[in-house]
Amino acid sequence: MSTHEAWVTRRVEASPEAVWEVVTDLEAAQERLSQVTQLHVITPGPYAVGTGWRETRRMMGASDTQDLWVVENDPYRRTVTEARSGGTTYRTALSLEALEDGAATQLSVHFSGSTAESGALQRLALKVVGPLGLKLTEKALRTELDDIAAAAESLHR
Repeated sequence: MSTHEAWVTRRVEASPEAVWEVVTDLEAAQERLSQVTQLHVITPGPYAVGTGWRETRRMMGASDTQDLWVVENDPYRRTVTEARSGGTTYRTALSLEALEDGAATQLSVHFSGSTAESGALQRLALKVVGPLGLKLTEKALRTELDDIAAAAESLHR
C-alpha cells in the first residue's frame, strides 16, 4: 500500500460554531470556496455520516470531479470525508479546536491518498513527482483553510 499525506493548520478569528457552519453548509460551498466550481448535494438533509455530494474543483490548472462522503462526524470538533478514484482513496479530516474561550479556532486539515496496490511504475512516479505533488497539495489545502476562515470571520462581524 502506498500513502501520501499532508497537514495544514490555521488560526481562524471566529468561534468553532461559525467555522463549523461554513464547513458543513454545502449549499454555500461553491460561493465560499475558491477552488470549488460546482457542487451538487447527493443526499439532502442535515450534514452527518452518510452525507454525500459531487464536487468539481479547479486545482493545478485542471478540473476534477469527485463524489465525497462523510465517514466521520463530531459536530463542532471534527469531520472526515472520503472520495475514491482509480484505485485510490482520498481522505480529508478537518479538526476544530476552540481557542481563547471559543473566540477563535484552530482549524487543521489532514489529507491522505492511499492506493491499495501500486505497481513498480506507479511507485517510481510517486517517488519522482511525490515531493512536488505534496507541495501543491499543501498549497491547495492552505487556500481551502483561508477560504473557510474568511467566510467564518465574515459571518459574525
